[in-house]
Amino acid sequence: MTAKILDGKALAAEIRAEVRRGVEEFKKKTGTVPGLATILVGENPASQTYVANKIKACNEAGMNSLHFPMPASATREQLIALMKKLNADGKVHGILLQLPLPENMDSTPVLEALDPNKDADGLHPCNLGQLFEYKNWEEMASGRYPLPCTPHGIMQVLMRSGITVAGKHAVVLGRSKLVGKPVAMMLQAQDATVTMCHSRTKDLAAVCREADILVSAIGKPRLVTESMVKEGAVVIDVGINRSPSGSLCGDVDFERVRAKCSAITPVPGGIGPMTIAMLLFNTLQLARKSVNSASCRPGNS
Repeated sequence: MTAKILDGKALAAEIRAEVRRGVEEFKKKTGTVPGLATILVGENPASQTYVANKIKACNEAGMNSLHFPMPASATREQLIALMKKLNADGKVHGILLQLPLPENMDSTPVLEALDPNKDADGLHPCNLGQLFEYKNWEEMASGRYPLPCTPHGIMQVLMRSGITVAGKHAVVLGRSKLVGKPVAMMLQAQDATVTMCHSRTKDLAAVCREADILVSAIGKPRLVTESMVKEGAVVIDVGINRSPSGSLCGDVDFERVRAKCSAITPVPGGIGPMTIAMLLFNTLQLARKSVNSASCRPGNS
């Protein structure tokens, strides 16, 4: 079997083009330029690269980009003060706090200080909590609340690649609030039966072999081997790891697994570009929501 390579880079370019057209229409209609603020704490090289790519993509989409680097020594109080300042800035429609924060700094209080209506990454507790309220995918994808970027990117890859989710057994490796838990809720919203696996799962390989759709977001290089994958399964690799040789690799042993599955995402070039595309998508949605909310306030017509 020759697996279809799910080209996240090409799909992300498609979404970014859609967002760019949406931004142009939005600016013509409202005279407002969507604005994304990024906050980077410390000098983590990977985070610096991610943020630089997000700023570049933001500019290419015709949005305003405001970047706020802070030293690793920044206190929680300083971060929260900056967050509140950006919450009150009418030119900022989306705010992204780049994670992870430096060691010994809890991101939860900082995210809680973020206005949920400016949550470009969809990670505010209120927005994550909304995932439990939706009855189906149509409600979830309505744009009423921002969805977490990486999980939403996964769903877009599946949908835009013509992969049916309804009625399938999906197995998710990892239970983080960044990927594992949200993508499980999204898969359920599209009528998949979902099993979540983690470090305490017994006989992980056997559970994985039951998957029609296998999503790995566990952060262990090449953990998923061909013996763990059912013939014809769809494999989504969210992991970004460094191999002993220093090269980038995913959670999946790509070359061996691709010979057994029907479709697979590569690393790099799979889910990573989709995360940035969905960040732009969220920022445009938040800008639209902001303008619509302002027009409904007393005294506006």
